[in-house]
Amino acid sequence: MSFRPAHLAEHLHQLEQIAAPPARFVVAFSGGLDSTALLHCLVALKNAKTHFKDIAVIAIYIEHGLQSDSATWGEHCKAVAKSLGVEFRSLQVNVQLESGKGPEASAREARYSALHAELGKDDWLLSAHHREDQAETLLLNLIRGSGPAGVAGIGDARRFGPGWLVRPMLNVARSELQQYADEEGLDWVEDPSNTDRRFDRNFLRHEVLPRLKSRWPDIALRLQRSASHAGEASQLLVDLAEIDLAALGSRSERLPIDALSLLSAARQRNLIRYALRDLGLSTPTAMQLDRIQSELIPAREDAQPLVTWSGASVRRYRNGLYLLPQNLADTIKSMQVSTTECELGAGLGSLQFEKSAGVGLRPALLEQGLRIEPRQGGEEIRLQGQAHTRKLKKLLQEEGIVPWMRDRLPLLYSGAELVAVGDLWVAADAVGESGIIVRWCGRPALH
Repeated sequence: MSFRPAHLAEHLHQLEQIAAPPARFVVAFSGGLDSTALLHCLVALKNAKTHFKDIAVIAIYIEHGLQSDSATWGEHCKAVAKSLGVEFRSLQVNVQLESGKGPEASAREARYSALHAELGKDDWLLSAHHREDQAETLLLNLIRGSGPAGVAGIGDARRFGPGWLVRPMLNVARSELQQYADEEGLDWVEDPSNTDRRFDRNFLRHEVLPRLKSRWPDIALRLQRSASHAGEASQLLVDLAEIDLAALGSRSERLPIDALSLLSAARQRNLIRYALRDLGLSTPTAMQLDRIQSELIPAREDAQPLVTWSGASVRRYRNGLYLLPQNLADTIKSMQVSTTECELGAGLGSLQFEKSAGVGLRPALLEQGLRIEPRQGGEEIRLQGQAHTRKLKKLLQEEGIVPWMRDRLPLLYSGAELVAVGDLWVAADAVGESGIIVRWCGRPALH
């Protein structure tokens, strides 16, 4: 199948069945062959007055600063975008080469982070990955020991911030892109790092895949089919995890140990991976999953074991397996409530204050000035329907608040008076009609 605007439009139509209709097309434009062909073809199908004619196209070049010619490439990209009548942006990123992830992964992380910040609601970030890229990714993931999700390789479309990350050329061979570029007289830049065989992907591209192709000329198509089959299997595992999570109470942040233990070991691992992804946390290695199953799930109820890795941690308390960010702020910062939303610190979410027709904090308290303070110990509060004040420590124990969150609770004060504890309790003397509702958004599980 030759790569043409009609072919690209057909695939974009198909992807609209997965993703919301595009608000804008944001092209990750490196100036190389692949992204140049994609951008040119996208503009051509718009000019042909297709279904996508009214959708704006933006080309974004990411300046990594890793090559001496990268600034020159940026100027080339700007000139190409101008010739096509496309809006252009160049973004400078700082690649954390000391992260330990390697230069390829570090550059990719910086690139996608910058692109993520540029997306609006339902924008489509278009990436020019093609069939050979899919083959390389599948082989790399096999070598790394990945499961079905990794063997599925690169997906056609997935949620990405407020928009979508879309790869509309995974069924296109690189030779077709080369043919299109030659016929259209396109100019592109060549990144010399793409031939550096020290990088795993380049080694596969230049040393391994050509050997495979000499034996099986359609190897990339075969691997693409395998990736598609693995993608279906991966989706079935997601479906199974959703069923298991619903049966366990539909709380990704807290899985009940007694019910989790009734699942097979494989279903436990599948559910834990799914729940972590659902929370936006990084998934563990096989060794870390094994520690969760061998150390946390069978631990005593009065123990508080912990397994942690970059981007996430898992704790046990009583009958709960708690999935958390790796780094929670040690304590709440003291701050004055001056807006309708107050950020509490890393991993702790925010307090939001909303007017209500029902019962809540007396509006006068907010007008007079509230402040958020961390717990110090010894606090007391009198709740509605109770004649005497209660020790906050005792209330937390009775409520079963997990130990690691007891000193991370945001306490709301009016002067010297404790008027609310997060969104858990409001002091009796602070309650009023048509009050202010306190919502603790993005909070970790408390019990």
